[in-house]
Amino acid sequence: MRERVILNGKLPSIRTVAAVAGVSTATVSNVLNARSSVAPDLAARVRAAVAEVGYIADLGAARLRSRRSNIAGLLVPDLANSFFGALAANLEHLARRDGYDLLIVSSGDDLQQEAARLRALLTWRPAGIIVVPCEGSLAARELAAATGVRIVAADRISADSPLDSVGVDNRAAAAEVARHLLATGRRHILAVAANGLISNVNERIAAAEAVAQSAGARLEVLHAGFTLAENRAAIARRLAAGPCPDALFTLNNVATLGALGAIGEAGLDVPDDIALVGFDDAEWMEVAAPPITAVQQPVDLIGRAAWAQLMARLAGDAGPPVETRLQCTLKIRASTAPRRALTRSNGNRERHRETIWPS
Repeated sequence: MRERVILNGKLPSIRTVAAVAGVSTATVSNVLNARSSVAPDLAARVRAAVAEVGYIADLGAARLRSRRSNIAGLLVPDLANSFFGALAANLEHLARRDGYDLLIVSSGDDLQQEAARLRALLTWRPAGIIVVPCEGSLAARELAAATGVRIVAADRISADSPLDSVGVDNRAAAAEVARHLLATGRRHILAVAANGLISNVNERIAAAEAVAQSAGARLEVLHAGFTLAENRAAIARRLAAGPCPDALFTLNNVATLGALGAIGEAGLDVPDDIALVGFDDAEWMEVAAPPITAVQQPVDLIGRAAWAQLMARLAGDAGPPVETRLQCTLKIRASTAPRRALTRSNGNRERHRETIWPS
């Protein structure tokens, strides 16, 4: 087999493939574009020649000729976040199934970077883009509107957005968390959020606070930033300052990890000293010690609904913006178990089996 040929710094062209296969460039083009007019034996020779010379198709030029894009875009705040990573993997599978390539970029939860990355995606002339905005509304959506590119917002959505959107019922899920914590006897809940600008997180806080206030309990909010280090440090400072809350409600999985570190640093016990419940379930939460109660978001359904809405728009649906809200599931585990009676002797904690609050 010949090695890949690179002449004058350029990869082999379609003419090179045609010469090796002994066919015309038109035949090569027909094979590469999966047209059925080529005889099977000729198609096999062309594919063999493509592999032999290492030909790479110029998809950009092909899109310009056909005026049809088989590229879709995905813009998320942070690919290191397991929720966004899972969403990206799900959407990449759906795109491949439907004959699209998915370009994935992240904004770093920065509005300026969000606009820059969206602009970069638009240079590829994608058929459509799915965006998880830094904030509730996509600040740079006018960029896409000017090019006619369809956008579907996912996860972080707001009621006044002019975009199609897919998210979860944050209020119902957070209210269920608050009711669960109150039922186990907790009366002071510390909710940990990145900042006060993210729409879905604000919905969670508002719903949990309403439930707590109606029961005469307290919900306190801590803005801890986006990174693990920021969250761990902020939560540690708050726990050290006192009075210590008896429950932590972390509003994303990064905050949940930060809370575990801060709780350990403070020498507190979960759940006897402080309960812990996170928004965004993950496999590691099931095997933590103790296993962590968490809100499980239907990430696969979010991806499927967002992709289906985008495909509907590309197929010609010109109706008004559609908002889809999906239900979450609260996975109750040992980290929010009712506290046991505690006594302290010489600074050592001795746990007793009797339960203060019935389960």
